[in-house]
Amino acid sequence: MADDIHKVTVAKDLEDLIPTFMRNRHKEVETLRAALAAADFEQLRQLGHRMKGVGNSYGFSRVSTLGKQIEDGARSGDRAALEACIAEYGDYLSRVQVVYE
Repeated sequence: MADDIHKVTVAKDLEDLIPTFMRNRHKEVETLRAALAAADFEQLRQLGHRMKGVGNSYGFSRVSTLGKQIEDGARSGDRAALEACIAEYGDYLSRVQVVYE
């Protein structure tokens, strides 16, 4: 799975918004890593919740799925699960290929 490209099909009318959306997602990974390092579970919960909402609205269902896992991990204080989710999120973002239709 590590070498997979993650194709995401996005509505053509969102094309102008995607570069900013992706920049914000990359920043989000850094913020998540910092929050985890600081054991700030409330910030992790809020970020996960926001990811959950924003992912689907742009056609990035994986962002929403990971957001839910991060939100749940933050609620239960599961550092190992959070670390794995954040790593997976960073990996996913590095392999996303956006296709516009």
